[in-house]
Amino acid sequence: MEGIDRRKRICKILGQQNEPLSATRLAQAFGVSRQVIVQDVALLRAGGTQIVGTSRGYVMPEKDSVTRVFKVRHTDEETRDELNTIVDQGGICEDVFIYHRVYGVMEGKLNIRSRRDVDNYIHEIETGKSGLLKNATSGYHYHTVRAESESDLDLIQQELSDKGYLAPLQDYEPVD
Repeated sequence: MEGIDRRKRICKILGQQNEPLSATRLAQAFGVSRQVIVQDVALLRAGGTQIVGTSRGYVMPEKDSVTRVFKVRHTDEETRDELNTIVDQGGICEDVFIYHRVYGVMEGKLNIRSRRDVDNYIHEIETGKSGLLKNATSGYHYHTVRAESESDLDLIQQELSDKGYLAPLQDYEPVD
């Protein structure tokens, strides 16, 4: 199969998936190496195709959706509740990032869409050797949240506010 055809099929497959699909699985499906898939995705991105890479694989964001960045602060123990609040109201937590005054912006892709994703994420944090990114900035961090409508994002914002998780923005922070 030619590269152009393979890239078209990659887009079609990712567009039909609700869960991330790894480069390894795509490589097996097409009978090529994982590196070929990684290069294909890089070419697709360079051409303007929206493909998000997560720790679990590639995913294409929904076409008819909106995003908003929320600045939040909470304890480690409240992380599960914060993420469940987002997904329970129809949000997708695309990432977590911090603004560190020395290192600048540091980001991790999440693509958390469901309570199962939240449970998997918490399990990885609890059993891994790394901690939560928020702990490098006294608990302050940001999430880019995707939803179907502004009213869904408004509901998520209200829920996060009601639980005391929203934090005020400072003038020097790199988000609107």
